[in-house]
Amino acid sequence: MKNISLSGDIDFIIDDIKNTVGDKKLYVAFSGGLDSSVVAILSKMALGSEKVELVTTKFDFTYPQTIEIVRKFSSDARLKHVFVDGSQWQRQIWKSGPACNACTRGPKLQSVKSYAKDGIVATGAEFEDTWGQQGIKINDGIYSPISHLSRSQVQEIADLLGLKIEKIGENSRREGCILKHLLKMMTSEFHGKAVYESNVQLMNIVKSSLTNFSVANVKIIGPLSKNFALVNLQPLPSPELLTEIKNIIGAIPQIEKTEIVNKSIRLKIIANPGIYNDEKARYWIENGRLKSDFAFPICLEWEISKNNRLNTFQIVDYEFIP
Repeated sequence: MKNISLSGDIDFIIDDIKNTVGDKKLYVAFSGGLDSSVVAILSKMALGSEKVELVTTKFDFTYPQTIEIVRKFSSDARLKHVFVDGSQWQRQIWKSGPACNACTRGPKLQSVKSYAKDGIVATGAEFEDTWGQQGIKINDGIYSPISHLSRSQVQEIADLLGLKIEKIGENSRREGCILKHLLKMMTSEFHGKAVYESNVQLMNIVKSSLTNFSVANVKIIGPLSKNFALVNLQPLPSPELLTEIKNIIGAIPQIEKTEIVNKSIRLKIIANPGIYNDEKARYWIENGRLKSDFAFPICLEWEISKNNRLNTFQIVDYEFIP
């Protein structure tokens, strides 16, 4: 697309939404983040509030803050909003190991599409997402009106529209659902409760401390029989707050051991043969999936998995690097 001003780009997107949706209704797959918020407002500008509905797929592992954020946004924007449930589907996926892309393509989008029936579903996928990089704007009723824009361009449009995006507090760049912090198979509630309780507790502490962290999460790793909690905070807070956090997270019954990530760390990772033998897949897991969520540099020690139920990967152990 030719280089045009932001206001011109907004006009282009509005016209594109009008032409694509036509007489149908548009259902925005709404997470409350930057991309879907921009799509929601541009869709309202293009079609009016009666033809736009925000739909959020809710999971058992959705942050309570996310629920508050999407409700407030829809109320302020005066757009109809509903939750649809994708919990069981998500649990089924995670039984075989972490799989964020499968979750996005499956329960997150398909639950919205099922609700939308014959309407068109709009996503917030932009150029730096896999969908945008493939150059697919609309496919099988799923439409990405900002797929040609970079993340920085989307932010610039949000600024021009006067949108202030509320954050959960787990990452200054891009946030997600709690389950992405479970870096192992979720074969029982034992694993799900560990990742949910630890990250909800951490977000409550982050909110009360009034500190802006660029990274704040608890990664749950370890063999299936044990949950190890790796607490990531960047920048590191005071020793007193770190002690408080370690004590609170360590008191969660499903967690065996709690560590503050305060130096470089080596992670022992097992992967199914498809990933283990694919250099690009291993590179993406390390650099695209994990690095940005750790407070200090990581390195991975790869091993092929002997568990044929593991479809992706699992981090089974760790050691700090002196």
